[in-house]
Amino acid sequence: MHDTIDSAEITGVILAGGRGSRMGGVDKGLQNFNGVPLALHTLLRLSPQVGEIMINANRNLAAYEAFGVPVWPDATNLGEYAGPLAGFLTGLERCETPYMLTVPCDTPLFPDDLVLRLADALLAEQADFAVAAAPEEDGQLRPQPVFCLMRVDLLESLVRFTHDGGRKIDAWTAQHKTALVPFNRPDDDARAFFNANTLAELHRLEALRP
Repeated sequence: MHDTIDSAEITGVILAGGRGSRMGGVDKGLQNFNGVPLALHTLLRLSPQVGEIMINANRNLAAYEAFGVPVWPDATNLGEYAGPLAGFLTGLERCETPYMLTVPCDTPLFPDDLVLRLADALLAEQADFAVAAAPEEDGQLRPQPVFCLMRVDLLESLVRFTHDGGRKIDAWTAQHKTALVPFNRPDDDARAFFNANTLAELHRLEALRP
């Protein structure tokens, strides 16, 4: 068994399918971050870390398709705007690599070594999932379940879970072996997992890094 996962074996899925309710209903992935749409910024940051990329979006599909990667809306059988797991399901149904990684479109400063560290933990712990964990202001580590590396053979499990009404990522991952990966090294950016739920938060994120 090899002791590394090659980036070519991983498909990244950018989750941009939400309502953007706390941003006033705007399409969050198309809001600018330092002059670049959030989803495109995420794509550019993720591209060196994975082999393939797709975007999960539910509106303005042509705008997302202009970024040059496949765009897929949520599976319709879960209902409209069914949450991040709908994006997980859509990605797993379309993924052609052994592993799939999900990242949200609203956390533009996520680490450059995110995939490497998740992949190392997945193999080291022989886990089904590897999930990032980031420190809160009080120093406590908190799981970031939307930053999730998984094996694609979990599709059947997710189909069952969502068919039974499940919608919470951590409730699904709890059914399987999960490696929690801390991003709290001294040289880790404490702001790496800050996400923008409102336009004001997005503007604050822009001010953090040129």
